[in-house]
Amino acid sequence: MDMKTTLMVIAFAPLVAAAIAGLFGRQIGRVGAHTLTIAAVGLSCFLSIKVLLQFINGEAVAFNENLYTWMVTGDLSMHVGFMVDSLTAIMMSVVTFVSLMVHIYTIGYMSEDSGYQRFFSYISLFTFAMLMLVMANNFMQLFFGWEAVGLVSYLLIGFWYKKETAIFANMKAFLVNRVGDFGFLLGIAAVLMTFGTLDYVEVFNQAPQMANETINIFGDSQWSMMTVICICLFIGAMGKSAQAPLHVWLPDSMEGPTPISALIHAATMVTAGIFMVTRMSPLFEMSDTALSFVMLVGAFTAFFMGLIGIVQNDIKRVIAYSTLSQLGYMTVALGVSAYSAAIFHLMTHAFFKALLFLGAGSVIIAMHHKQDMQEMGGLRKYMPITFITAWIGTLALTGFPGFSGFFSKDAIIEATHLSDRWGSGVAYIAVLLGVFITALYSFRLLYLTFHGKERMDHHTKEHLKESPWVVTLPLILLAIPSVAIGWLTIEPLLFGGFMDDAIHVNRVNDVIGELGNDFHGAGAFVLHGLQMPPFWLALAGFAVATYIYTRNISMAGKIKKRLAPIHKILDNKYGFDAFNQKFIAGGSVKLGEALWKWSDSKLIDGILVNGSAKAVNAVSKFIRSIQSGYVYHYALVMVVSVIVFIGLYVFK
Repeated sequence: MDMKTTLMVIAFAPLVAAAIAGLFGRQIGRVGAHTLTIAAVGLSCFLSIKVLLQFINGEAVAFNENLYTWMVTGDLSMHVGFMVDSLTAIMMSVVTFVSLMVHIYTIGYMSEDSGYQRFFSYISLFTFAMLMLVMANNFMQLFFGWEAVGLVSYLLIGFWYKKETAIFANMKAFLVNRVGDFGFLLGIAAVLMTFGTLDYVEVFNQAPQMANETINIFGDSQWSMMTVICICLFIGAMGKSAQAPLHVWLPDSMEGPTPISALIHAATMVTAGIFMVTRMSPLFEMSDTALSFVMLVGAFTAFFMGLIGIVQNDIKRVIAYSTLSQLGYMTVALGVSAYSAAIFHLMTHAFFKALLFLGAGSVIIAMHHKQDMQEMGGLRKYMPITFITAWIGTLALTGFPGFSGFFSKDAIIEATHLSDRWGSGVAYIAVLLGVFITALYSFRLLYLTFHGKERMDHHTKEHLKESPWVVTLPLILLAIPSVAIGWLTIEPLLFGGFMDDAIHVNRVNDVIGELGNDFHGAGAFVLHGLQMPPFWLALAGFAVATYIYTRNISMAGKIKKRLAPIHKILDNKYGFDAFNQKFIAGGSVKLGEALWKWSDSKLIDGILVNGSAKAVNAVSKFIRSIQSGYVYHYALVMVVSVIVFIGLYVFK
């Protein structure tokens, strides 16, 4: 099978399976739906890993080819095509592997749900949309995948459509992403206006010549065209990758079934923005202003969203705020031009975050769909596999030396420390303090869920048991890379130039290259990490969580009372939701009511429609009143008219 055929099978196999499961779900039944979709995604995963291995072994070169011309207008051609290089190969493998694990896991988690076939159709369709996004070779197809991912996520978050909170959450996700997507669309329009093409390679080749182009937006000031393009594109990434203030949709999306929490928030939708900025590195490297903006947004998200995780009691929401914080780390890496470190953390995060979400789902199954950690405790003796894999995922998340998250998170922190970009000092402090916060809420989750006194009701306790193998197998398979993947990939991904064919970094911005001067192997990196502040901060977070939640749990209540104002701010999520609900949503409703009351009711209906009808009616009544039918009346009108016309002619 040649490369072109292989790539088409990878992309379209999940689409075909989704169509069959969705349209003919009743005919093929539950077994048919999950067998077909798992086989399709499994095939895509196998072929994606095969392509990645070819790049690793040097047997493949970057593939860039248009498959289908969608539209030609003037000098502009819009194509469906694939651009597959080392960056795409990594993304394809991560997306399809996590998706495969989620598909298998779903058999157990959704076994009693009436929408079983529909759910498999949706997650397979989601996989297709994400593959089209990462494999695109032009902005038009990128936008198609971008919007398709958003649409299917709307369907998945609101999968339980009879649940009011789920409907609210999916609408919220859809609307917030529309804000980001508007900026993204403006960025693509600016690319087309500047470069006259939507093809990646053509745009990237022209970028150096356009570095000094300016644009007048308002007033007399001139803006760098590259800065405008990059910031607009990044606003799209802020929506998809949930960067503050466009982050508010992600915690609420926990209302959907747990498998989609892992699929959307681990390796796919939320990482689309990280991938997009990395793909656009030849453009972002032309604007230090845009990169500083990216870095500071990421730093704000990494620190402040992590703080909210400390006060959450819903097991899935703690992990959701953890996702926000880790996406902030990736965004900081992008802002300091450490694109390879961002992708490295994206990959490691995909495995351990999917593991944590699916582990939380396993707990939720055992707890009969209760999600409050205050009603759990002591689950380790009932769920040993879930317990062990949750510890592995937590150690990876907190960056414990030797686990996958340690390699990627420490690389980002060190790269930020080396950067001299404007604002990098603030970003370094934020990501450093974020390590302590991450360890605190992560071990708090573990202790409240698996350790200590059993706090569930008697009925729940009687039925506690380990989840079935279709749930625990994906946990084990995700736990393996959560431990090992960092050791195997840090050197080629960060310091071996593996992604040099996909990422462009200006020499003056190459913090990863500078970091590589002191790299002497994965083992030495671990030993070095044991001496650095991130390790001791993580250890401090572990110690605080261990002392409070295993030895003196009453202290948590005392701290909450003493820091009540701060707790209230965190519990209210800094007021973002309240502000959006009151001013953005509420303002839109009031504007709509005003437009209906004045524009629609009074202006359009009252004046234009009813007013014109009344005017016609009045004129008709007047004309009708002077049409008496008597000849002498008409003769009088004729005589008067003749006199008027003669007078006008004479006195003209």
